[in-house]
Amino acid sequence: MMTTTWPMVTLDNAIRQRKEFIEINDLETYKRCRVQLHAQGIVLRDTAVGAEIKTKRQQVCRAGEFLVAEIDAKVGGFGIVPDELEGAIVSSHYFLFAIDDSLLDRGFLNYFIRTPAFRDQVSAQGSTNYAAIRPDDVLDYEIPLPPLDEQRRLVARIEELAAKIEEARGLRRLAVEEAEALKSAILGRAYDEAIRVAGGVERLDNLCRTITDGTHVTPTYVPEGIPFLSVKDITTGHIRFDNTKFITLEEHEMLTKRCKPERDDVLLTKVGTTGFAKAIDIDREFSIFVSLALLKLDKTRLDPKFTEYMLNSPRLREHSDAGTRGVGNQNLVLKFIRDFPMPTPPLDEQRRIVAYLDGPQAKVDALKALQAQTQAELDALLPSVLDRAFKGEL
Repeated sequence: MMTTTWPMVTLDNAIRQRKEFIEINDLETYKRCRVQLHAQGIVLRDTAVGAEIKTKRQQVCRAGEFLVAEIDAKVGGFGIVPDELEGAIVSSHYFLFAIDDSLLDRGFLNYFIRTPAFRDQVSAQGSTNYAAIRPDDVLDYEIPLPPLDEQRRLVARIEELAAKIEEARGLRRLAVEEAEALKSAILGRAYDEAIRVAGGVERLDNLCRTITDGTHVTPTYVPEGIPFLSVKDITTGHIRFDNTKFITLEEHEMLTKRCKPERDDVLLTKVGTTGFAKAIDIDREFSIFVSLALLKLDKTRLDPKFTEYMLNSPRLREHSDAGTRGVGNQNLVLKFIRDFPMPTPPLDEQRRIVAYLDGPQAKVDALKALQAQTQAELDALLPSVLDRAFKGEL
């Protein structure tokens, strides 16, 4: 409930629907915009030649207008058209509203539509059996309407606080980036030291029982079953199962006849984000896609964690980049992986290097955990600012 004494008015007092349709010319090029969900604004969808656009009757957007998606409005599909999307087109499944800027500041509206007070109105109106909303629904939504000078003051204050929140977010990101750069430098020195102690390098293929990759055929996914891992499931530095897909036990058993991941094997990303290594440090059944290579080490020659650290060193990451093929989806081929130059100091020296490198890694992990916690706290700050602003408390 609003605690401000500002008058509450329906939006039809300050906006009006505008319909301006054009016929698409097959020879012209058009910007098409897209409404992001959860009131995250309007962005460029793509640029298309008229011949590629099937629906030839389209609406033209103007900068500063309020754009509402007919179907997605109830999940925050609305926003203010930014200046760079002046003249962009949308289909008839969107509603465009011109704002009377003598009554309503577009920035004020842009912030108000991100509040629960507005979102709750959008969710509540219209048929409960039909997700779409109609233009009249939009015009009936209520908004607090202080004098224009007060609206502008509030917008300036919100933007000032939002900038400070973004600055704090940037500082946290920078701290993590600097820690990662320091860890990378330390890994580089450790790789060079390992070469010095070993007196050179050997081909990785000579230090593994086998180097292979996961299935080249996309399996049938099921709601529950055996985890089926791809690149995204290991690039955080941990093997994660919280957002993975699943396959049946029968398909898993068939796939693992050729490629069975086990504790102390090493996974290496070979498609998309290439050359990132993770030693398997868990006892859990899972299968892998072709985007991951599986290294079964000769553990009389290589320590798994040492192998992970060396493969993630700058020198071998550069080596991975040199062996990556393809323009779109980058691919690191097995033949090149087998040629990786790996230092092999004695196992006790490898473990000493691992113990040394575990320190910087633990600090980076702790900083990333703090970053994630801080990110959640910062994400909650702007909604809190908006709540106070539209209660007249800023």
